[in-house]
Amino acid sequence: MKKNIALVAGGYSGEYVISVQSAVTIENNLDSSKYNVYKIVITRESWSHTGADGVVTEVDKNDFSLTIHGNKITFDAVFIGIHGTPGEDGRLQGYFEMLGIPFTSCGMVTSAVTFNKSYCNKVVEALQVVNVSKSVHIFREQPYNTADILQQLRLPVFVKPAEGGSSIGMSKVKTAEELQPAIDKAFNEDSQVLIEEFIKGRELTIGLFRSKGAITVLPITEVVSSKEFFDYEAKYTPGVSNEITPAPVSDDITRKVQETATVLYNKLNCKGIVRADFIYEEATGKLFFLEINTMPGQSENSLVPQQVRAAGKTLQEFYGLLLEESMQ
Repeated sequence: MKKNIALVAGGYSGEYVISVQSAVTIENNLDSSKYNVYKIVITRESWSHTGADGVVTEVDKNDFSLTIHGNKITFDAVFIGIHGTPGEDGRLQGYFEMLGIPFTSCGMVTSAVTFNKSYCNKVVEALQVVNVSKSVHIFREQPYNTADILQQLRLPVFVKPAEGGSSIGMSKVKTAEELQPAIDKAFNEDSQVLIEEFIKGRELTIGLFRSKGAITVLPITEVVSSKEFFDYEAKYTPGVSNEITPAPVSDDITRKVQETATVLYNKLNCKGIVRADFIYEEATGKLFFLEINTMPGQSENSLVPQQVRAAGKTLQEFYGLLLEESMQ
């Protein structure tokens, strides 16, 4: 008997468009012989499903169900495809946990902690498994002093919204005069801002997921951007960055990245597909933590789909593994 799957897309953040693109890839690669897929687009105004006949049905949020042509539809699992709030920051996860509906991503607490880059850095640093760049965490409602920040950190620095993705609102700051405008830009996106020292090195990213009780580690991707950093344009404009999968790195570096990512996956109690981003500082041989992405992009050209294909898997097989694991 086919299972009913809700594929949730959209969200409340600037990553709405990326989420919709991810949902197209996911929907096109879910096995229709096994699953009845209902795409539900979540916005601040509505949670709704649009049928093939064009009929729009609002979700009953009391039990996350749909009633279509008089038939009530409940779900065996939810495939979360939302980047940003409320699908990546723990809000939807908490809602589904209370309703007892399985879902494909990390749980509420892990999602919330990893979504805030500053709090995640503090947790990861305490684990003592990987280096973390020095940083300062500031809040819109609390006073801060740029001179004090520059006393604590050496230039250049990255300034980014603490809770945000796709590098929206992010800047690389090379001079003291650039710091305040960069902070203002980040505060346009979030009420918290993370300022961290720039680490010069190779950007390496790796996807991993749990299936049938074991963690599968995907091939590493090296991101080489023609811009100052891997910003929104570099991520989503063809030709601006070069993403090499598998990454041309030594066996020792590969092993270090794989082992570190696996430890973080377990220690942070991750579930579903997670992408771990690192900087490898060639001058010292040190690996630095960048972030854990618990809702990595799934559009056709996104990093994780590239890694899945490089591992010799189809996206249909991969998404099936994620769904079946969530329902165990």
